[in-house]
Amino acid sequence: MANHLTPEELSKELGIDRQEVIRVCLQEGVPIYQGKIDKTLFQAQLQAIGAVEPHH
Repeated sequence: MANHLTPEELSKELGIDRQEVIRVCLQEGVPIYQGKIDKTLFQAQLQAIGAVEPHH
């Protein structure tokens, strides 16, 4: 399973808007490398800002 996803793929997978994905990356300093985002890093950042509940 790929861990680096485009904003579109991340938005579909996580059920949040594509623009919100990009906003969180820019605001929280999550790197977008060659148009792709590290899903694990992005999810960890969402949890850190309290945007999502951690999955058990």
